[in-house]
Amino acid sequence: MKLFVYQTPEETPTDSLPDCAIAIDVLRATTTMAAAFAAGAEAIETFSDLDKLIQASEQWPLEKRILAGERGGKRVDGFDLGNSPRDHSPELTAGRRLFMSTTNGTRCLERIQAAPVVMTAALTTRRAVVDKLLARQPETVWLVGSGWEGTNSLEDTVCAGAIIHSVMASTGQSFLDCTGNDSAVASVALYEQWQDRLLELIHLASHGQRLLRLDNTADLEYCARIDMMDIVPEQESPGVLVNR
Repeated sequence: MKLFVYQTPEETPTDSLPDCAIAIDVLRATTTMAAAFAAGAEAIETFSDLDKLIQASEQWPLEKRILAGERGGKRVDGFDLGNSPRDHSPELTAGRRLFMSTTNGTRCLERIQAAPVVMTAALTTRRAVVDKLLARQPETVWLVGSGWEGTNSLEDTVCAGAIIHSVMASTGQSFLDCTGNDSAVASVALYEQWQDRLLELIHLASHGQRLLRLDNTADLEYCARIDMMDIVPEQESPGVLVNR
């Protein structure tokens, strides 16, 4: 198994696909997706276009759908929710389908949706993602950070590094065995430097700073927690995620 890290969707090769592609948006889309499934969401449909999201949601009964839209860190006007993992509870989310669009994370999923296997990862689900990779043993894996409007994000890179670090620790593989590009090696180095100070790193990150300016301290604390959920959202069909 070779793991490649791409810090933004734009970095991914255009002439090939991996056996497994994993979207990472620690702040906050993939963290929120895991939280929604933990609260009992039936499925999550992702969209980069808000008008298409609204059209698709109208095919579902009002009581069976939730509209979640975020732009620039804020909830989209007229939507039920924004993009916070703390929004979801069994009382609100259980049995309902989440129609979701965010600034970066849903765009990342759209870029990799043609891969044979597509999953999402966050720090909160790191161990569960690693367990699934070790069970399935895909030959090539892309760990794709969502970044922020085309630039890389520390929190996504450190999450990719945390995943690779755990794969290496579980298998005894070396960097030469396990990593497929320089960014994969660099991501592990970042994780090893900050693994005991993940919240501090997230506060330092540029997107963390944006959310702090919006008084989202609690979201940062939630997103910095590691290995707290045994959940791996996986693509069932293009743009549709389920918890298998």
